[in-house]
Amino acid sequence: MVALVLLLVLTVSVTSVSSDLAGDRTALLSLRAAVAGRTLLWDAAKTDPCQWTGVHCDGNRVTALRLPGVSISGELPAGIFGNLTELRTLSLRFNALTGELPGDLGNCVGLRNLYLQGNRFSGELPEFLFGLENLVRLNLAENNFSGRISNGFNKMTRLRTLYLENNRFVGSVPDLNVIGPNLAQFNVSNNLFNGSIPKSLQSMPVSAFVGNELCGRPLKTDCVDAKNISIGGEKKDDDGGLSGGAIAGIVIGSVVGVLVLLVLLIVCCRKKRSKKTSSVDVANVANVKSREAEDEKMAENGGGGNGFSVAAAAAAAMMGTGKVDTVNSGANKKLVFFGNVVGRDKMFDLEDLLRASAEVLGKGTFGTAYKAVLEAGIVVAVKRLKDVTVSENEFREKIEAVGAMDHENLVPLKAYYYSREEKLLVYDYMPMGSLSALLHGNKGSGRTPLNWELRSNIALGAARGIEYLHSRGPNVSHGNIKSSNVLITKTNKARVSDFGLAHLVGASATTNRIAGYRAPEVTDSHKVSQKADVYSFGVLLLELLTGKAPTHALLNEEGVDLPRWVQSIVREEWSSEVFDLELLRYQNVEDEMVQLLQLAIDCAAQFPDQRPTMSEVTRQIEALCGSNVLDDQNPKPDIY
Repeated sequence: MVALVLLLVLTVSVTSVSSDLAGDRTALLSLRAAVAGRTLLWDAAKTDPCQWTGVHCDGNRVTALRLPGVSISGELPAGIFGNLTELRTLSLRFNALTGELPGDLGNCVGLRNLYLQGNRFSGELPEFLFGLENLVRLNLAENNFSGRISNGFNKMTRLRTLYLENNRFVGSVPDLNVIGPNLAQFNVSNNLFNGSIPKSLQSMPVSAFVGNELCGRPLKTDCVDAKNISIGGEKKDDDGGLSGGAIAGIVIGSVVGVLVLLVLLIVCCRKKRSKKTSSVDVANVANVKSREAEDEKMAENGGGGNGFSVAAAAAAAMMGTGKVDTVNSGANKKLVFFGNVVGRDKMFDLEDLLRASAEVLGKGTFGTAYKAVLEAGIVVAVKRLKDVTVSENEFREKIEAVGAMDHENLVPLKAYYYSREEKLLVYDYMPMGSLSALLHGNKGSGRTPLNWELRSNIALGAARGIEYLHSRGPNVSHGNIKSSNVLITKTNKARVSDFGLAHLVGASATTNRIAGYRAPEVTDSHKVSQKADVYSFGVLLLELLTGKAPTHALLNEEGVDLPRWVQSIVREEWSSEVFDLELLRYQNVEDEMVQLLQLAIDCAAQFPDQRPTMSEVTRQIEALCGSNVLDDQNPKPDIY
C-alpha cells in the first residue's frame, strides 16, 4: 500500500513538472506566432524549449528569455507571460514591438531584469509594473510611453537601474525618496517633464535630466515658486516692483559691465596696432582658447567647429607666454616636412598654417585635431599634442621615425612643428571621417547603413596597416588602436592614424581614454606591445560586427565588456543577438561573418600567448574578404 502511494505521488510530481515546462513551451510558441520574428528560428519539433535560441531554463522551467534585436514586431498578446511565471530575465530590446504592455506580465513576480528599450511601446505605465518588487534593472528607454509617472516606483525597493529616457512622459519627475539613494543608474532625459527635480534625485548627473523643462540641482537652471522668488536670486516686492537690493545690484552690475567693455576695447586696439609689426596673423587669437574649448565640446557631441583661425591655438598659447615672436625665429621654429612630401603639398609654411581657418574634428587621446583650410586651397589635418614629456631631441627622433613610415593603410605624417610651448603634427585630411563616426553616428532614418562588404574591407585595411607597423621591428607597436583612429578615404579605404605617439606623452594622458580596447595585461600606457595591439584590434573587429562600442552603456548596464558579452552569447549559441541588425539583411555571408567573429574572439583572448600575430590575422581576413577588396581604381561609393 505504501509503495502504491509513493508511486502515485511520484507520478503526480513528474506530471506536474512536465506540465509546467509544457506550458512554458506553449506560451513561447504563442509568442512566436504573435510577433513573427524573422530570425526567431525555433524548432517546434523539439519538445524541450530549453534548447531554443535565447531560452534559458533552470529546474525544468523557463527562467530567462533573451531575444534582443531579432526583428520581432507587433503587439505582445495577453495570456503569454501568465504562463512564464518563473521568468527572472526578460530581454526584448531593440525590436519593433508596439502597443501597451500586456497585463499578465504582472504575474512574473520573480522578474529581476526587464529590458524593453528600443521598441515602440506606447501608453501609460501600468500599475502592475510597480508590483514587480523584485526588479533590479528596468530599462524602458527609447519607446513611446506617455502620461505621468507616479511614485509607485518606491515600492520596488530592490531597483538599482531605472532608464526612462527618450519617451513622452509628462508632468513632474516623481520623488523617489525610498529607492533614490539606492539607484546606481537613472535617466529620464528627453521627455516632456517640467518642474523641479526632487531632492532624492539631485545627486544624479546632469545628463539624466537634459531635454526636459526641469529646474534645480544638478541643472544650472534655478526654480521659481508661485511668488516669483527665485532660488538663489532676488525677491520681488509685494507690489510687483523690484526690491532696493535688486535695483542696486542691477546698477552696480551695469557699471562693472561698462568698465569691462572699455577694457576690452583698449586691449583690442592695442592688438590691432601690434598686428602691423607681427609676421603672424593672430587677429582672432585673444579668445581662441575659450573658442577652442567650445569647439572641443561640439566635436565630442558630433558637431563641427566654429571656424576660428586654426592652429592659431598654438599662437594663443605662445601669446600667453609673450613669445609669439619666437614662432618664426631660428631654424628650429619652422615646419619640418618629410622626404615623401613633394610638390603642392609642400607649398606652405608655419605662417600659412597659423592663418588657416579651421574647425575642431575631435579631442583624442594625445590632443585635439583640427581641419585646416589654407589660403592656397590645401586642406590638412593638424593635431595639437598635449602632455608631451620627452625631450626635444627624443621627440624629433621619434617623430622622424613616424614620418618615415609609408603604407597605403596608414595616415601619412606630412610635417611637424616643435617648440617648448607647442607641438603640432600635420597629416593628410581624411574627408570621410572615422570608423567610429560611421558606426555610431547618426542613427536616424536618413542614415544609410554600413554593409558587410565595406566593413570587411575596413577590417582588412586596418589589419594591413597595423601589420606593417609591427613589421618595422619587434618593439614597434601602435598602442592606441580604436575605431576613432581608423579613418576612411574617399574611395572607402581604411587608414590607421595616431601611430607612434604613445611614447611621447605622459601616462596621465592615456589613463582612461582607451577604456574597452586596452588589453588586460596593460597597466602602463607606455608599456604596450604587439600582442596588446592584437587585443585592441580584436575589440575593433567585435565593434564592426556587433555595431556596439566597447564602452556602450547597455553593455556596462549588464555588467560586462564587449569581448565577454560576445563570448557569453556565443557560448549559449544566441548568434542572432551578436551581429549588428544592419548586417542581418545581407544574404550568403553568414559563414564569413561567423569566421570573422571567431577571429575577433581569438584576438581578444585573455592571455597574450593565446592571441595570433597581426600577420596571421591579416592572412585570415584576406582569405575571408580578399575577393571583395576595394581599391582606388575600382571604388564602390554606394555601399554604405
